[in-house]
Amino acid sequence: MADSNRPLSADDALPPVEPPSAAFLVQLFLVPGIIVSIIVCVWLAFHWLAHLGNDPQAYVRTLQRDNEGRWQAALNLANDLRGPGGGALKEDEALARELGRILSEEAASGRTGEQSQTLRVYLCRALGEFSLPSAATPLIQRAGDANDPQTARAAVEALSVLQTNLVASGRGLADPVAATESVIGASRSDDAALRSAAAFTLGVLGGQPAVERLLGLTADTVDDVRFNAALGLARQGRTEAYEGLGEMLALPDIAPGAADDAAAQSQRYKRALVVVNALRGVALLVDAGHESPPAAIVERVKAVSADPVGDVRSSAAALLKKIERVAAPAAA
Repeated sequence: MADSNRPLSADDALPPVEPPSAAFLVQLFLVPGIIVSIIVCVWLAFHWLAHLGNDPQAYVRTLQRDNEGRWQAALNLANDLRGPGGGALKEDEALARELGRILSEEAASGRTGEQSQTLRVYLCRALGEFSLPSAATPLIQRAGDANDPQTARAAVEALSVLQTNLVASGRGLADPVAATESVIGASRSDDAALRSAAAFTLGVLGGQPAVERLLGLTADTVDDVRFNAALGLARQGRTEAYEGLGEMLALPDIAPGAADDAAAQSQRYKRALVVVNALRGVALLVDAGHESPPAAIVERVKAVSADPVGDVRSSAAALLKKIERVAAPAAA
């Protein structure tokens, strides 16, 4: 029998020490190790996709694989084409043809999931970054797809970028009539976002059919469509744009609201962007005609020269100086 009068030692107060079990070791080391390994593998996969470099075949091999990560390669390719090192890629005829083929096959596959949709959108954007007339063919085909307005919108927007690149390189579309007809067809869509994109692109493409359609779009019920139509007409030097530009300039400022009111902040930013674009549209017409805008437009430009938004004020001030320079010789 133990001596009840003996004082307890530290060893008597602690439980007996036992070696750790295998299950405990698994929970302590193996499970976290597996989790870390998975995270590292995922990071390496995205890191690899993000750094394919300017190797066209690397992009093509990735895009040809039937997996869910292809859209990331298409996005990275579009970014590389747009970036400072994309000059060689923009002139790669074989790459453009292969991207067009992949886009056409994906559209014909019947797949409607988010991954497929995203892939088609980024393939359109990548094709738009080329400086080759042949890149337009698959975009023209997709722009006319009424059953897929999201891809059609990406194709229409890409055509405007492609046209800008071609003009900058001294080239033009191989079939401008087909491109214009395709975008005009998109401008008749029930999808307002597609009509708005089509209005913008028609202003970039130009030509009499495009101008006639833009004149019709100035009566659209959706603000963004009317505004893009007005800007398109201004880009073509058509004074019919002044009515729409005046509407854009008359948009009132939106109270900023609380700092965490994202909706109000977004609306205010969009309004400022619309007004700045209207000022640029007026400047295009002043440069094209070498004459002052109508008096009503000048008054609206003066009104926004005191706008609460700094970008609006500075753009209005620059336009007023341009108008003054044009008006001075006429007054003399």
